[in-house]
Amino acid sequence: MLSGDTDICRNSVNTAYEVFAEHSSFIRAVIGSRVKNEAQADDIFQNLFLSLAHKPVPQGVGDVKSYLYKAIINDIVDTARTMERYRALVRRYDEQLNFSANAVSPENALIIREETDKVLDLMGRHLRRSEFQAITLRYRNCTPIKKVAEKMGVNSGTVRRYISVGLAKVRKLLTAK
Repeated sequence: MLSGDTDICRNSVNTAYEVFAEHSSFIRAVIGSRVKNEAQADDIFQNLFLSLAHKPVPQGVGDVKSYLYKAIINDIVDTARTMERYRALVRRYDEQLNFSANAVSPENALIIREETDKVLDLMGRHLRRSEFQAITLRYRNCTPIKKVAEKMGVNSGTVRRYISVGLAKVRKLLTAK
């Protein structure tokens, strides 16, 4: 009995293969005209093959392309619905947990603060005053570059250079240690 099921499955896959061999360019064109995301288009292409392997084109269908067109459109609609349900579930899950990617536990906040202070101390000892000031104003005080430039009395490009050079020195120091 098991070999009979295997034969039926093999025949269904072969039938789907024959349909795809004959109409793959049409299938790709229809999917490509409706779906702009290439990865999603490939998923729909593969899902259509599986659908046809599971439920082959009926014998009495006169226009196979029309049948395939309708099957492709149905698969695209199903995929869009599935993706929207997934997004809705993620939104609901996020709301229920009130999850914040930036939330830090009090224990970790203290550790982060201590490590930040150590890095700032290291920076203060090894960077030029202008580099240290630009980095501190920009990242410690969360000041926009334009405001940092005003406070330092230089232009924005100079501030960016101070930050870039200073951070490069810090990376070099940290990798050396």
